[in-house]
Amino acid sequence: MAEIHPFRALHYNPALLPDLGSVVTQPYDKITPEMQTRYYALSPYNLVRIIRGRQRPEDNPQDNVYVRAARDFRAWTQNGTLISAPQPALFVYDQEYDVPGQPGTRKQRRGFIALCQLEDYAARVIHRHEETLSRPKADRLELLKATRAHFGQLFMLYSDHTGTIEATLATHAQAKPWEQVTDEYGVTHSVWRVTDPGTIEPVVMAMRDKKLVIADGHHRYETALAYRDYCRAQDQRDPRAEYVMATFIRMETDGLTILPTHRLVHSLPRFDWLQFAAEARTAFDWEDVRMQGLVQEWNSRFLQVLGRAGHDRPTLGAYAGPGKLALLRLRQDFDIDQMLDKLPVTLRRLDVVLLHRLVLERLLSIDPEAVRAETNLSYYREFDVAAAQVEKGKAQVCFVLNSTPVNAVRDNALAGQVLPQKSTDFYPKLLSGLTICWLDNPAGL
Repeated sequence: MAEIHPFRALHYNPALLPDLGSVVTQPYDKITPEMQTRYYALSPYNLVRIIRGRQRPEDNPQDNVYVRAARDFRAWTQNGTLISAPQPALFVYDQEYDVPGQPGTRKQRRGFIALCQLEDYAARVIHRHEETLSRPKADRLELLKATRAHFGQLFMLYSDHTGTIEATLATHAQAKPWEQVTDEYGVTHSVWRVTDPGTIEPVVMAMRDKKLVIADGHHRYETALAYRDYCRAQDQRDPRAEYVMATFIRMETDGLTILPTHRLVHSLPRFDWLQFAAEARTAFDWEDVRMQGLVQEWNSRFLQVLGRAGHDRPTLGAYAGPGKLALLRLRQDFDIDQMLDKLPVTLRRLDVVLLHRLVLERLLSIDPEAVRAETNLSYYREFDVAAAQVEKGKAQVCFVLNSTPVNAVRDNALAGQVLPQKSTDFYPKLLSGLTICWLDNPAGL
């Protein structure tokens, strides 16, 4: 049973900081060093200083990033930079965006922000769909311990074929937004505060029979679980630590967009393109592809070719430098069921699973532990950016993927089957800093 609750969100004070765009950020794991520098320059109160802090000349060298984050956060709550909403509320959250790679296609994705009661995966109320990495969870746990606040939002999917919950909240999204900002990707984020008990209670009740799938934020969810267990182990049964902040979005909406996350392989003792091609042909139909011009000029065309080729069977792209571009389509006579007989049938023909189990593990001998540790692997949303790393000699080969369908995410998650990490990239991201869940809010949650 999914339990959600309205809450008194902490938020930026518009009287002191009317330009919301100068203080909110993309999620912490999407912030590149270049973005971090730009966020720092936008405002001394930009949230990056807390969620991705770094040493400054004026800082005590004995303080670590978590100590500084807690100190800044505490100061901002005391000086009025961050203030608490006066009443518990649900928050309608709309995002209007252009779909990357599809010129002229603009979508709207609507959800709502609330607190979600934490549940162990074994309870089969909240389901993960991806594996996680240990390093980000350790980092986020230290930040949560230091600040006792959730700054970013989990992205939860729920099923509601009739759209009743969305329609109930939509009536409150007709007035001027409570918050509105356009981010660096041209996405317009609008938030409305809903405090009417006559609206909140039906939504809370309707969500109780829902199963939830984590679309984005697996590391943050497992960090929240770890912090809950930490509090319990300290004999501090803290009811506030039993909840996490999340945005809930209907699976059936046509506003969902899933982008692929491409893999960059590096630091192998040896990689030979021709040898790899020969070995790959045992499982794949190999097709060399010729593209004219620089990689930045043809990458969108290659992604279209990849999409068409993957229409009827699993297909990967591979790029190892100029003149080394290929499509790998699973051979129709290849017995993938025997090769991956230990995997559930629902996973065996997913592009990202074949890449990890067949290509990375069997052809390139990168074991799962090395994948989890990111010893030989890095992840990129933009194929041309990843390909540039290959051309600079910083990686040996880039594997290009089609996006994972949302029904595959849903069906495998509900069945308890987990995809490889970063199998999906739900776009756009939920901004950090629109609402903050402060466990020590004097006004209460």
